[in-house]
Amino acid sequence: MTGDTTRTIQVAALTRVEGEGALRIYLKDNRVTDVQLSIYEPPRFFEALLRGRPLEETPDITARICGICPIAYQMTSIHALEQALGIAITPEIRALRRLLYCGEWIESHGVHMHLLHIPDFFRCSSSIELAKRFPKEVIRGLRLKKTGNRLLEVLGGRAVHPINAAVGGFYRAPRKAELHTLTDDLKQGLQDAIDVARWVSSFEYPDFDRDYEMVAMHHPEEYPMNEGRIVSTKGLDIAANEFEQHFEERHVAHSTALQCMRIPANTAYFVGPLARVNLNPSTLSPSAKQLMSEVGIEWPCFNPYKSIVARALEVVHAFEEALQIIADYQGCSPARVSYVPRQGEGCWATEAPRGLIYHRYETTEDGKIAFAKIVPPTSQNQRQIELDLADYIPSVLGGGDSETALACERLIRSYDPCISCSTHFLKLEINRQ
Repeated sequence: MTGDTTRTIQVAALTRVEGEGALRIYLKDNRVTDVQLSIYEPPRFFEALLRGRPLEETPDITARICGICPIAYQMTSIHALEQALGIAITPEIRALRRLLYCGEWIESHGVHMHLLHIPDFFRCSSSIELAKRFPKEVIRGLRLKKTGNRLLEVLGGRAVHPINAAVGGFYRAPRKAELHTLTDDLKQGLQDAIDVARWVSSFEYPDFDRDYEMVAMHHPEEYPMNEGRIVSTKGLDIAANEFEQHFEERHVAHSTALQCMRIPANTAYFVGPLARVNLNPSTLSPSAKQLMSEVGIEWPCFNPYKSIVARALEVVHAFEEALQIIADYQGCSPARVSYVPRQGEGCWATEAPRGLIYHRYETTEDGKIAFAKIVPPTSQNQRQIELDLADYIPSVLGGGDSETALACERLIRSYDPCISCSTHFLKLEINRQ
């Protein structure tokens, strides 16, 4: 307690998220007047680092933005540059790229669910504490991540910051036998993923439905990963090259991270697996679609805490699609389509595990990057998280400072925010007047 009218709650460390930040809540007469989710991520200048460099270096550089979802950054940059260069890839390359995405979704969702988010539903302070109560379930979750990592290793060369993806395709295509060695583990993973989906759907969720505009990619024939139009639950339907006409990044004084808003209305929006499932139920794999009807959730769902169920459904889908791609694979030759550098501009959007990601590049005649723009998922969700907290906090103020802080952390974690790839820290301040 810092005085009769002001209380400050400090949380030494917000664990189980990727990044560092602070949350400040301002109240007057016990009413929330402002919520500020501050991001302390230092500027890393990736867009500036790319300028003047050979375009072939872009996938490996952008992969370093995130160690959890490097594929999303790599592949979005590759697609955008291929558009700028007029490159048309083969169906075989396209299938391998979706397989690569499956690996990333499996490992990223597996980590978030079992090590970061599920502990909240059992009031566990860590995944270690969770493992004492549910050892088989946590081991199962780690097994999911291991299988996803193995898929990334075979296709990408290594599990963290893979090095095999290239503009035009892959530096090396996997042999048929290499992919088929993964089949048994993927079949086991599919059953594990189904069991996880049934488990998480049995959790008790806070009653917190919201009137979101959910935004995601949509493709008429396949579940969206790396191609499609950008759609929303409120009627948006645009091509990726129209992104900047409908979304705008802005700086806010309390954060080093830019916030992205819908324009011209200046409203927040929601990206991520819950948005994808809500907007693309018909293109989920057969097992995921069947589970969707069994989990006891009314779809479309607008409760952020239930995002974990959407993640579990996507893991089921990723395993099932990976098995189908490998079963159909007969080789990929050439592994990489040749091209001639040229002056051009290209933009693209894909779906990272945490949501929509957008890149735009300009290239020079001699094959250099003249301009780069990268919009990650978490910055797009940041304002919506603040608005969620403003509505949710009044319901948990009566529980004391520590309980209020924990409740805020749980809501933030439901978004699986990837604020940065460094220290995890949250300083929470509640100012009462």
